[in-house]
Amino acid sequence: MFPPGTLYTSKFMEMYQRCSCCDQSFMPEPGYYFGAMFVSYGLNAAYIIAAWLAIYVLLPQTSVWILIAIIVGLIIGLLPVTFRLSRVLWIYIFVKYRGPVDCESGTRTQNQ
Repeated sequence: MFPPGTLYTSKFMEMYQRCSCCDQSFMPEPGYYFGAMFVSYGLNAAYIIAAWLAIYVLLPQTSVWILIAIIVGLIIGLLPVTFRLSRVLWIYIFVKYRGPVDCESGTRTQNQ
């Protein structure tokens, strides 16, 4: 779905228009990925809870401001990963995987 080598660059939001193998559109309609924001929200909530629990258990004397700084740094650092993961999860909810396709012939391959 995403060009290789662009995760931690300014082009982390670029996507291919279609799958090079099965020709599935990655942009079925305008605004399609609006719902991915909710997936992103859930992922960020999970990151925050996990980071807070880890810091609370491992460093119990940490001040609130240090805790907030660590969590904000984590969220900003994981922004490209969260962006891409939320879009992948969102399209997987609505586009059913039909098995591997031989890209050259366009036929479905059998799992062995």
